[in-house]
Amino acid sequence: MRNPFNVQPMPIPHILIALFVVAIWSFNFIAIKVGLAELPPIFMAAVRFALTALPAVFFIKPPAAPFWRVTAYGMLVFGLQFGLLFYGMAIGMSAAVGALALQLSVFVTIGLAWAFRGERMTTLQFVGAGVSALGLVVIATHTGGDLTLAGLLFGLAAAACWGAGNIVGKSLGKVDMLALVVWSSMAAPLPLFVLSYIVEGPQRIAHGVQNVSWLGIGAVAYIVYASTHVGYSLWAWLMARHPAGMVAPFTLLGPVVAALFSAWLLGETFPGWKIGAGLLVLAGLLVNVFGGRVLALVRPRPVAS
Repeated sequence: MRNPFNVQPMPIPHILIALFVVAIWSFNFIAIKVGLAELPPIFMAAVRFALTALPAVFFIKPPAAPFWRVTAYGMLVFGLQFGLLFYGMAIGMSAAVGALALQLSVFVTIGLAWAFRGERMTTLQFVGAGVSALGLVVIATHTGGDLTLAGLLFGLAAAACWGAGNIVGKSLGKVDMLALVVWSSMAAPLPLFVLSYIVEGPQRIAHGVQNVSWLGIGAVAYIVYASTHVGYSLWAWLMARHPAGMVAPFTLLGPVVAALFSAWLLGETFPGWKIGAGLLVLAGLLVNVFGGRVLALVRPRPVAS
């Protein structure tokens, strides 16, 4: 049978690598929750990117891209996204909802690409965004307990920063992903440390540092070295060998795997409304990613005369 998309399928070992990366990134939300139990959120984000950049920046060549764009990418994707995400999870957002909220960056990216880069939005993208928005409304109307409205809003703001960072990333062209991660991370620590000092205060920072346990240190180490260095390196390796449309959909598994980890390790409960909201968000994403391909398969082809 002819491949309708004219691309070679991913080999099984590469599929396993993609699933491994999804597991790494999904467990990252558990590590964040563990770390936030002991360290102030903005301070923890600053430490994360200080360790991501140092000492690696002395051994990895900078990416072949303008310095200001690399800096802008780092501020949006690392400084703002994770500063907002960590703070949102600290004040009231579960690991599973955090993973789900970040997926909405897909639609932010599409909207900004339409507004500023002239890329056309399809009807299916509008439909997908609408379905995901319904899921978001369900989540917003069930705040309370482990989810606060403020926490959710910070999570959505983090997704918006990721989407904006993706637009900057598109302007960088093809660059070494690990080099981009390391060098763009340099933009985040100093502003985050300053913001932490102002918002969280020196006493809270000192208390967190003095009382952090080996579990908290391990959580930060996982976030830095497993999630960032290993995860991004493997992902970049896959993206260099396969079309983005074949690799990127694996991230849709992220919220599902994060929810399983959260239920198993953190005891998070999943009432019907939370499951339904998650399914709506994921359904909208699926329409966006696969809708065009499905239509191409079922649409009648013109008969040659």
